[in-house]
Amino acid sequence: MKIAILSRNSKLYSTQRLVEAARLRGHTARVLDPLRCYLCIEPGNFGMHYKGKSLPEFDAVIPRIGASVTRYGSAVLRQFEMMKVFTPNRSEAVLRARDKLKCLQLLAEQEIGLPKTVFGDNPDDTNDLIEWLGKPPHVIKLVEGSQGPGVVLAEKLSASRSVIEAFRGLYANFIVQEFIGEAKGADVRCFVVGGRVVASMRRQAKAGEFRSNLHRGGHAESTVLTEAEREVAIRAAAVMGLGVAGVDLLRSRRGPLVLEVNSSPGLEGIEKATGVDVAGAIIDYLEQRQKRVLARQKNKQPKPAPPRKPTKPASRRRSVK
Repeated sequence: MKIAILSRNSKLYSTQRLVEAARLRGHTARVLDPLRCYLCIEPGNFGMHYKGKSLPEFDAVIPRIGASVTRYGSAVLRQFEMMKVFTPNRSEAVLRARDKLKCLQLLAEQEIGLPKTVFGDNPDDTNDLIEWLGKPPHVIKLVEGSQGPGVVLAEKLSASRSVIEAFRGLYANFIVQEFIGEAKGADVRCFVVGGRVVASMRRQAKAGEFRSNLHRGGHAESTVLTEAEREVAIRAAAVMGLGVAGVDLLRSRRGPLVLEVNSSPGLEGIEKATGVDVAGAIIDYLEQRQKRVLARQKNKQPKPAPPRKPTKPASRRRSVK
């Protein structure tokens, strides 16, 4: 297979591991900076150039699109889709997962467990919004973001009001959630590939911090999921339409609660914590899909007609005089 990897930095651990896993399996892998891809859009012609040259045909594209380039990166990914290139995470699924509010709405519609969440725009509604949520602590999150920035724990009612007012002053979209105290600063990252969990780790926040992100000093270890956790992770990825996803769960008294569904989950933390070849699992998934496509194409090909049997010439009747 010829595989494109959309990534702004070819030296990132996740990008390098995907290239390595693809090449170990005999495939060609090329890293493309999505911001250097430019598009031609016209009826019947969806072209793409990269750094001044036309791109060759690819069999699959793996998006590793950072939050800062979501809009442009998803447009490039959509162009690949128009060019009939397979991707495990389609552009609309990436956009859906990046919007925390929309993600939670879709998960709740399917009755998947979540922390109670409220959202509002008008400052006049702040008091009622907070009362609707319940007593603090409250977790206040920007709607778009990753790895912990824009997530604040407000332990008092006055702190919740102050943070909400500050976010509104910045014209930022945010949500307010209940704080799940029994999780004790830990969450579970489930890595879903092709409808199954291939690896899982428990992340624990450092002392004095409630965010368990590894980029913020948290530490991780391999963990065994319950059947309920496994089912919730797989369902959450499916609802988002993601073939590759990092699903973050909280262990609560009322069962697993989904915090977030990530469309470009990092590989370094989970591979080092679990020892699982997650990059290899992603490439294996692409291989399996490619085999199914080739099998379907083979079945659709018309079968050659059987050779016609030679016909004997009709015997001539002698005329009777």
